[in-house]
Amino acid sequence: MTSLLVRGIGELVTNDPALGDGSPLGRLTDAALVVEGGRVAWVGTTTEAPAADAVEDLGGRTVVPGFVDSHSHLVFAGDRSAEFAARMAGTAYSAGGIRTTVAATRAATDEQLTAHVAKHVAEMRRQGTTTVEIKSGYGLTVRDEARALAIARTFTEETTFLGAHVVPEEYADDPAGYVELVTGPMLTAVAGHARWIDVFCESGAFDADQARTILAAGRAAGLAGRLHANQLGPGPGVQLACELELVAVDHCTYLDDRDVAALGDTGTIATLLPGVEFSTRSPYPDARRLLDAGVVVALASDCNPGSSYTSSMPLCLALAVREMRMTPAEALWSATRGGALALARDELGRLSPGGPAHYVVLDAPSYVHLAYRPGVPLVLDVRGGPTPEPPRADPNSQLGL
Repeated sequence: MTSLLVRGIGELVTNDPALGDGSPLGRLTDAALVVEGGRVAWVGTTTEAPAADAVEDLGGRTVVPGFVDSHSHLVFAGDRSAEFAARMAGTAYSAGGIRTTVAATRAATDEQLTAHVAKHVAEMRRQGTTTVEIKSGYGLTVRDEARALAIARTFTEETTFLGAHVVPEEYADDPAGYVELVTGPMLTAVAGHARWIDVFCESGAFDADQARTILAAGRAAGLAGRLHANQLGPGPGVQLACELELVAVDHCTYLDDRDVAALGDTGTIATLLPGVEFSTRSPYPDARRLLDAGVVVALASDCNPGSSYTSSMPLCLALAVREMRMTPAEALWSATRGGALALARDELGRLSPGGPAHYVVLDAPSYVHLAYRPGVPLVLDVRGGPTPEPPRADPNSQLGL
């Protein structure tokens, strides 16, 4: 097995407090690491580095763990730029625009959807993302949700069934009937392609009782629960996530003191999605309030065609620092280690001996430049994780269609 010594790392962020300076980032300067078989075999300073079969010198550049994007919606078709332009002219965001994407996605072929996901996954990788979660939610029929997850599964193990995104138009007069569809035939059809089940628990989507029913059905089918909650206004979603001891709850824009306390007490991770607030001109979540209360925070892109059409984790990190009162160190940790914990993937989001060698080389002397130089393409190279052009499987062969 060939080993590679990567030396001349001006600053290495390991996210392992046992390494380096003892901080949550586990920083080392004048650092090196050895990679063998796709895993980290050794971490330390360049002067202490062991011999290896091959050597690469980074000339003082920075290395950080690959970004872990724990919330995205990549299986879709169509364009909603007109909706974005309308928001920038003063139209308020609502959940209703999702149905526009549903119509376009249903009309798209498997090949079109697969190519679209491949494009976005490659785009994410160029910006340093080595692990991505992908949700369904733009099909909202048994067949379309199943094919969306089969397509997503060819790109990542972190797939999420979001049949409970909104109630589709054909069930507008029978939301209870749609919940029965989601928890019955739809769940049966998708369970083999998903790891998670999610619900948009929000006004205009699903209430707390419906969300509880859907998450319970998912749990019985072997899927772990997630929630979209408290995005559009105050609501019961965060409390429900904490009551059910979900790993993470996403958005968390409108929180009261009870919500913050519950997150801190239960350890449920608050995944914040600043690309949404940027794209919808909504108030940003108060990350500082959460962090000061001891809440674990993750950052993710929420890449989707309506409310956050960005695939850039560096942009989300910079927004978190500027608009959500996070320090550059907190934002980087949340975009890497925090995202890994939000996916219950303890081995990811850090560079520790024995763990996966998923890392990003920045053409910068410090990780701080990710926030200090927003919009600048600092990602020089990405190692580990999915390939730039993941294999394209035939969804029909998996679904038996």
